[in-house]
Amino acid sequence: MTNSSKLTKKDLNGVFLRWATACQICWNYETMQSGGVVLALGPALRKIYTNDEEYKKAIDSHYTFFNTQPFMGNIVLGAALAMEEQSGNNDFESTRSAVTSIKTGLMGPLAGVGDAIFFVIPFTIFNAIAAYMGQEGSPLGIAIGVLFGFVLLFLRKYMFTMGYKEGSKFVTTLSNQLKSLTNSANILGMMVIGALVGSVITVTIPFTFQQGEVSVALQSTIDMIMPNLMPALVVGFVYWLLGKKGMTSTKVIVAVLLLSFVGYITGMLG
Repeated sequence: MTNSSKLTKKDLNGVFLRWATACQICWNYETMQSGGVVLALGPALRKIYTNDEEYKKAIDSHYTFFNTQPFMGNIVLGAALAMEEQSGNNDFESTRSAVTSIKTGLMGPLAGVGDAIFFVIPFTIFNAIAAYMGQEGSPLGIAIGVLFGFVLLFLRKYMFTMGYKEGSKFVTTLSNQLKSLTNSANILGMMVIGALVGSVITVTIPFTFQQGEVSVALQSTIDMIMPNLMPALVVGFVYWLLGKKGMTSTKVIVAVLLLSFVGYITGMLG
């Protein structure tokens, strides 16, 4: 049975502070930031789900792959927490699916935005100014760096609050559209994954068929049939492996590393 009481401001601040200070805790190649997510949401979920079994299931559902730019993660966690609080009191299983879909759908697009807006550009500009002033002997260089850090902390808190408020709207004023929203988030997540397959994964076959004066590169022929076919096949193969009994993400990573090493040494892969 779930708890119908609202989370207090202290609860929300606790979630934000835990994520802001330890979002990368227990980072790993299987689930990446899931440890930080569970650490941040755990106490709040305990208050929402007073039933031990529901609490365990809620925690387990957040121990899944999650990786985004830490600043933008405030928005995702805020929205997820609001959905846990509002929907969890009515339909536990549907809440699990909706929260997972929202996290999966938002983490990729927001990561790209966050890296550029809240990390690369501002850190480059302000830290360069602070470093130059420090080299010139001005103590304001340190002050600018510290002040910039506090500004970013304020922005992170604002984004968490915004995510929490918008997440509440999903399950109150937009409750009838929640199923469509979940489906849209699923589609968005799959589109992001599909784009990453073609842009991040690189697999080439350097074979060239020679017949007289005519030579045909196998990779060029494959690209004419379907660009990025080899990365898609590799992802499909990895997905198939993960479905095998006793197979883990770590074992798959080791297998892919060994296959890549052997393929490069033998010249079968480029």
